[in-house]
Amino acid sequence: MYGEIKVFSGNANIRLAKDICKYLQIPLGGVEIFEFPNENIFCCLKASVRGQDVFVIQPFAKPVNTRIMELLIMIDTLRRDSAGRITAVIPYYAYGRTDKKDQPRVPITARLLADLIATAGADRFLTIDLHAGQIQGFFSIPGDEVTAFHLQKAYFLEKNVLNAVVVAPDVGSSKKARNLAEALHVPLAIVEKRRVRHNDQGTTVEALSLIGDVAGKNAIMFDDEIDTAGTITEAMHFLKDEGARDIYACVTHAVLSDPAVERLQNSPLKELVVTDTLPIPPEKMMSNIKVLSVAPLLGEVIRRTHLGVSVGAMFNE
Repeated sequence: MYGEIKVFSGNANIRLAKDICKYLQIPLGGVEIFEFPNENIFCCLKASVRGQDVFVIQPFAKPVNTRIMELLIMIDTLRRDSAGRITAVIPYYAYGRTDKKDQPRVPITARLLADLIATAGADRFLTIDLHAGQIQGFFSIPGDEVTAFHLQKAYFLEKNVLNAVVVAPDVGSSKKARNLAEALHVPLAIVEKRRVRHNDQGTTVEALSLIGDVAGKNAIMFDDEIDTAGTITEAMHFLKDEGARDIYACVTHAVLSDPAVERLQNSPLKELVVTDTLPIPPEKMMSNIKVLSVAPLLGEVIRRTHLGVSVGAMFNE
């Protein structure tokens, strides 16, 4: 058995960490972590964690590479203070798209990150809705990938969008979208697209065709994250052309890299439903964004992990 439960947070999403602690009815652990003028990161615990069961909350929010280093340094600090067990709680796992060699001479950065976390001294990991499921297998330590799906499902069941259709913005997200469509007892549609490269101008998304029917229906687009919003807004305009009425978008991770907000404001979006795995800066908090909290979900998983109780069972209750 490990000692009492302790929760610490890096600088990525302190509000989420406090909400998790509120659920667990424990105080947030004291830690000083800051960056020197030379960009070196310093970490110092305010009290001993010897023998304790420690959970570090740190999504890989912007600036991503700084947040990664903060987590690694915090884990090393806890290990050197003889923590009984260290669990890296990473609600949003960056570099998730770099999960395979899809062209010559490129890295698999998602695997590299997993190796770094284990090498730093983490004993377990906990994350939410990875971009690619196989990333779980990149870790040499045990862990859990949980999902915000049940929160999202419950929200739309309560909202009761009439004459709805769930839409996958691309073929890759069709399985997740299908699950939501089944849960809401509505049909599924899929936007088929291709990416067209324009020299050094990056990649432009072009929607080609629609599998399914959206004419006269209220569309609920479903995916794991929204980054620059290129794919999803292109799909929204396409759905409007196909006769869709109101358009909702539901994602777990609100990355919202520029120019996402501008694209969303110029799109036919009625409501964007996200979670608080990542903090949304005030300047990007649009009036039609609805934020669902994952704090109770993570808090319950942390509680069960500490007690040695099944995590999977909570999704079957």
